[in-house]
Amino acid sequence: MDIANVSLFKKIATLGTLSAAARQLGLPAMTVSRRLASLEDELGVRLFHRTTRSVSLTPEGEAFLPYATTLLETHDAALAAMVTGESGLRGVLKVTAPNLIGRSLIVPALTRLMADNPLLKVDLTLTDGIVDIVGSGLDIAIRVSPLESTELVATQLAPNPRILCAAPNYIRRFGKPATTADLVAHPCLTLHGMSAWPLEIGGETRMVRVTGPFATSSVEAVRAACIEGAGIGMMTYWDVWQCLEDGSLERIELSDANPGGLGIWAVYPTRQQLPKRIRALMDQLRAQLAASQDHG
Repeated sequence: MDIANVSLFKKIATLGTLSAAARQLGLPAMTVSRRLASLEDELGVRLFHRTTRSVSLTPEGEAFLPYATTLLETHDAALAAMVTGESGLRGVLKVTAPNLIGRSLIVPALTRLMADNPLLKVDLTLTDGIVDIVGSGLDIAIRVSPLESTELVATQLAPNPRILCAAPNYIRRFGKPATTADLVAHPCLTLHGMSAWPLEIGGETRMVRVTGPFATSSVEAVRAACIEGAGIGMMTYWDVWQCLEDGSLERIELSDANPGGLGIWAVYPTRQQLPKRIRALMDQLRAQLAASQDHG
C-alpha cells in the first residue's frame, strides 16, 4: 500500500474536498482523483461519497480512517527512529505562533534548533488568529491559551501572567492607578473585542469595562502604543518581558485586583508517537522560557 496515497486519503477526509487537498498538497486535481481511485481499487471499497462540491466518508471510509491515522503515525515514528547521531533531526517542522511571541521567542528557538540540526527545515506562520492545525497540515501551534478540542493535545510550557503596564513618560504625567476604580479613569489601550478586562477581585474573575483612545487587532500595536505613552495596556508577561527588562514599560499593580494569568502552550494533533522534531522544539522552548524568566 502506497503510504503517500494513505496520507492523501487522510488529507481529503480532513479538508472535505478533493480540490482543497489538491491546493494544499500542490497537486493537480486530476492527480488527486487518480491516486484516490488507485487506493480504493487496492482496498476494493469506495472510501468517499462524491458530489460536485464536496466529499463525505462512506461507512468503509469511516472504518478505514483510524487505521490510516495509525499507519501514518507509525510511518512517521519509524522515520524519526532512523534519525541518529550526527544526522540529527530532519524533515519540515511546520509551526504557527502569535506575532509578538513568535518574533521574540519562537524564532530564536527555531534558529537554534536549525543550527544544531542542519537537515531540519522550518515553515513558520505568524498570526494572531487561530489556525486550524489539522486542516492546515501543521505540526504544532504555540498559543497563549489551550483549546478545547478532542483532536488536539495542549501542553503548558511556561506560565504567562497578564500584566498591566505603561511607559515611564505616561506614569510621570498621569501617575499609576492604585485600584480598579483608578484604572477605569485612565485611557486604556485595547484589542478588538476586549473592551472589558478580566481582573481577579475577591477570589473571582470579573470583567471590568475600560475605555480609551486606541483599539486594534494586534497585540504588537498595543505594545507599541503603550511604549509611546498613549495609555495603559494589558498584555501577557511574554509579550512585554523585554520591555520590562529594558525599562521602556513599567508594571502596574493594583491593591484590590490582579489580571490573572494564561500560559505558553504547545498545541498539536493527538498522536501516539510524537515526532522527535516536535519534542525537540518543546524542550528548546521550555529551557529558553525558564532561562529568560529566571533572568527577568
